[in-house]
Amino acid sequence: MSVAASPVHHDVVVIGTGFAGLAMAVALERDGHDDFLVLERAASVGGTWRDNRYPGCGCDVPTPLYSFSFAPKPDWSHLYARQPEIRAYMEETADRFGVTRHVRFGADVASLTWEEADQRWRIGLHGGDELTARVVVGGFGGLTEPNWPSFEGLDEFEGTLVHTAAWDDDLDLTGRRVAVIGTGASAIQLVPEVAPVAERVTVFQRTPPWIAPKLDREIGAREARLYRRVPAAQRAVRGTVFGLTEFLALQLTKRPALLAGLERVSRRMLRSQVPDPALRAKLAPDYRMGCKRILFSNAWYPAIARDDVDLVTAGIARVTAKGVVDGEGVEHPADVLVCGTGFGVADVFSRMTVTGRDGVTLTEAWRDGMEAHRGTSVAGFPNLLLLSGPNTGTGSTSQVFMIESQVHYVSEALRTMRERDVATIEVTPEAQRAWNDDLQERMQGTVWIVGGCNSWYLDEHGRNRTLYPGLAAEFRRETRTFRPEEHVVELHRAAPAAV
Repeated sequence: MSVAASPVHHDVVVIGTGFAGLAMAVALERDGHDDFLVLERAASVGGTWRDNRYPGCGCDVPTPLYSFSFAPKPDWSHLYARQPEIRAYMEETADRFGVTRHVRFGADVASLTWEEADQRWRIGLHGGDELTARVVVGGFGGLTEPNWPSFEGLDEFEGTLVHTAAWDDDLDLTGRRVAVIGTGASAIQLVPEVAPVAERVTVFQRTPPWIAPKLDREIGAREARLYRRVPAAQRAVRGTVFGLTEFLALQLTKRPALLAGLERVSRRMLRSQVPDPALRAKLAPDYRMGCKRILFSNAWYPAIARDDVDLVTAGIARVTAKGVVDGEGVEHPADVLVCGTGFGVADVFSRMTVTGRDGVTLTEAWRDGMEAHRGTSVAGFPNLLLLSGPNTGTGSTSQVFMIESQVHYVSEALRTMRERDVATIEVTPEAQRAWNDDLQERMQGTVWIVGGCNSWYLDEHGRNRTLYPGLAAEFRRETRTFRPEEHVVELHRAAPAAV
């Protein structure tokens, strides 16, 4: 009679190879952790920058800041990098810092189950494989699962249906009638690329976004040489960009009235780029800038003003085999239907069941809303540390900066466990409650609450569980030190004596 082999065990398992997973893996390598594994469901690293590759896809934070502090890149082609270059940077960073050898590709996590007796996590993969780990670091983020709309008739559309977060690289839009649902961050990059080649583009807008000028430019060979020879020059640019984004964060989180100045800049751009007053009225937001994500583009308004682009603001009644019927009953024919409808933040756990102490799942623990202590740990889920967790997002600066702050915090937690020979750490419910009560109190004065809009930042209870209500520098201070007194700490249990 054969005995099933025990699952392979690792001290630390990291899930995901986006910016979060890569940063964590580099930190583990730097700190001398030999026994760690990174699980990646795809065949290459890159996370959201691997999966999002629609025409025009790029970053809306300047690359000197939207990059790892420990891996500056002197020769970015533009101040705002495009998706292929960001993905290549992530692949190069993984190879350069020895991360790739720790990655198991094609490993799609189906379940995490806490095993109390063994003080470890059992990790189940889609396909049936299992492994175990003392500590799990979740670097899967919230921008991974496409949010498909639920319009009547969507499954009856006979043309090509595609989501910006799951783009078909073989899709040719030349000479085709393209309908785009949504006017968020993806759509404002996609439409200016598609409009010149498509026969006609129809854009369905629910709420007009605030658009600010994108101060992009090429980074020439001379500037790249300067950064390579004098790294302090690039660090100075990074510091300047960070200071500007922190001033924006101040306005968003503490002084929303100051956003009036940037609103005037946006309105001037709208007037100068869209001559038709009726179209301008459709594109003018009626809420405070920043309440929804601020979008940066010099090409959006000119694209919408083209004669072969239609902006529909009457809503969507249903989708038919041949197109989209708006709220006024007008059918708009389409060969291709593009859903630029963002991500299902809560859908991250639709493919992964996380079960902590006493059989409680993370979905059950979050039934009244997602929350974590310092955006990283959740009561009832020992040795599970989240990166880009609840309320760690930012409406102003680089998410990579926030990730590096959390990675430092997790590294401090692991160091404490190692130095004190600790088996498990688990945030106390009292510490988690105090942190989130304070966070939500600070949230009340932010533009996301008082700005007069209904955004995806807010959950069904009207609470912002997505963004951090302060400056990025404040978050870094709050994650600088791991505090054992905020946690229940357990030592290793003695193994049973051999019989």
